[in-house]
Amino acid sequence: MDAYIKVKNALAKDNDKLAASGGKELVNAIQNFNKSALTPEQAKTYADIEEDAKEHAEHISTNAGNLKHQREHFETLSQDVYQLVKTFGTSQPLYYDHCPMYNKNKGGYWVSESKAIQNPYLGKSMPTCGVVKEELK
Repeated sequence: MDAYIKVKNALAKDNDKLAASGGKELVNAIQNFNKSALTPEQAKTYADIEEDAKEHAEHISTNAGNLKHQREHFETLSQDVYQLVKTFGTSQPLYYDHCPMYNKNKGGYWVSESKAIQNPYLGKSMPTCGVVKEELK
């Protein structure tokens, strides 16, 4: 979660280089995740998400200088992270947020460590656009 949150916060500040760094950390976290203690249900969910999440984190990590592309991959990555949190639970309060204006008003979701909206899709142009849809426990 720490690497994902780093990416989210970097995108919220329009910081493509920090987002790329967080993406690289996330790739490493996914590759080094210890699956041995997972229940069969958790292992299946993780297996279904692992490669997709890694691919999106890699795109974020290799696209410093292209916030738009990083945000496109962050959108799908956020769905993967949401599924992981729903499956594994969380030791910290997390929030599932939604921005209705992202992607020509199609909207986008993300997971946040803060109840205060810090929009990773619109960044500094509309930093507080969005609402908390769900508190994750």
